[in-house]
Amino acid sequence: MNVIKRFGSAMIVPVLTFAFFGIVLGVSTVFLNPTIMGSLAEEGTAWFKAWSVIEAGGWTVFDHMELIFAVGLPISLAKKAPAHATLAALIGYFMFNTFINIILTEWPHTFGANLEKGVENVTGMKAIGGIETLDTNILGAIIISSIITWIHNRYYGKKLPEMLEVFQGLTFVVSISFFVTLVAAIITCIIWPTIQDGISSVQGYIIGSGYIGVWLYHFLERVLIPTGLHHFIWTPIDMGPVVINQGLKAYWFEHVSEFANSSKSLKEQFPYGFMLQGNAKIFSSIGIALAMYFTTPQENRKKVAALLIPATLTAVVAGITEPLEFTFLFIAPYLFVLHAVLTATMALIMYSVGIVGHFGGGLIDFVATNWIPLGANYWSLYVLQVIIGLSFTGIYFVLFRYLILKFDIPLPGREKKAENIKLYSKKDYKESKQSSNSKKEKNIPTGNEFKDKAYYYLDGLGGKENIKDVTNCATRLRLTVNDENKVSDNDYFLQDRMAHGLVKSGKSIQVIVGLSVPQVREEFESIIQDN
Repeated sequence: MNVIKRFGSAMIVPVLTFAFFGIVLGVSTVFLNPTIMGSLAEEGTAWFKAWSVIEAGGWTVFDHMELIFAVGLPISLAKKAPAHATLAALIGYFMFNTFINIILTEWPHTFGANLEKGVENVTGMKAIGGIETLDTNILGAIIISSIITWIHNRYYGKKLPEMLEVFQGLTFVVSISFFVTLVAAIITCIIWPTIQDGISSVQGYIIGSGYIGVWLYHFLERVLIPTGLHHFIWTPIDMGPVVINQGLKAYWFEHVSEFANSSKSLKEQFPYGFMLQGNAKIFSSIGIALAMYFTTPQENRKKVAALLIPATLTAVVAGITEPLEFTFLFIAPYLFVLHAVLTATMALIMYSVGIVGHFGGGLIDFVATNWIPLGANYWSLYVLQVIIGLSFTGIYFVLFRYLILKFDIPLPGREKKAENIKLYSKKDYKESKQSSNSKKEKNIPTGNEFKDKAYYYLDGLGGKENIKDVTNCATRLRLTVNDENKVSDNDYFLQDRMAHGLVKSGKSIQVIVGLSVPQVREEFESIIQDN
């Protein structure tokens, strides 16, 4: 399970880049829509040409998702020299597809794929990085990249005899990968048609399950967040071939102009548009935050507001909910289960009344990729979406407020000792370093918030000698330790809001840092590598 969690967190690294390009495509769709821009957006005008260039740039990551996943995974999965692991994965993925290309060229009838017809005319084929090959989508990229990263982790540091030292490191990894990818290519050519049939069956099941599938998808996507396994729920659907071959996100952007200019119902045009989890990130977060604020004693509300406002804005605007959700997850996990149930129910109601699209992120995503491009024809649908969303904001507020008061849940500001409710600052950290009795290595605050947090986490994790490997996802520092008994408890990491919490699963540790986790990880690795 620890390996699966680590792998799941690695998938988020390339996905984080997609948000910006999605906004670019959303804005381009608006400015290329004649219904909105009039004659200015007619084909052949300077306006049309200029925005066509920008739109083409927006398709960069969606047209090359396989390559992005192939080079993105090693950044998190590599235990050392991630840059070399990334290059090895890229070379290995090219070798894999090159082998497939030559196998299908030499034995076209054996594998049922004749490249002479051109990949655009053969089902299940695609040109990846200029190589005509089987369309294994991001699944193939993820598998090959993971295998090569494993080879890298195992053999990158291996010492070879003196006469073979020239082949050490990256060259040794790539050399091994040459033969591994050859075998992988042969196996893929043999079994991929069967896998494609299986994917088609899964597609049929998900599409055919209707409302049950919509509710279950959103429930699992939310309830699995603490484990990190939620990436396995939405990534294959949103980016991969589980529902639509190119993924729901790419399909949405490819057809959004067509949807915008049609008078048909949006659900009729895009019946697969059940990616509605963003509604929970906006409407649910507001209700939860209000319940937490109004159940806090009056004298502590200003301090709690200082914590809730940035966490809630992060969730509403950017769609990153973990800083808010983890505030109550560790203290009252049953509230998180209720949150998952309400999230799924809200999505089901919206989908049932015809609200579909790609609502995976926060408000920026809503406005740029849904409301503005399609607002002219579907504004009434989006008004209904807001009404339903705000209704659930009220439901969240009432239920969370009732349960917090009923069970006297000790959320921040409601503890008996609430004097430490404050945001982290350099001054606070210096004072806590002097007064804390927790085990720490001797180090001096640097004035760099990321480095100071890295030192603090390292102390709480048992020091350098206790760290086996480290990576991160969107908001969490993920580590494997040698001795979990040396890791401090959750209160240590919550002290002075140094982190949003701690998740322990045997030797697998997650420190909930927030959106600054990539910078903290960089400083953390620098410290543990410093001799």
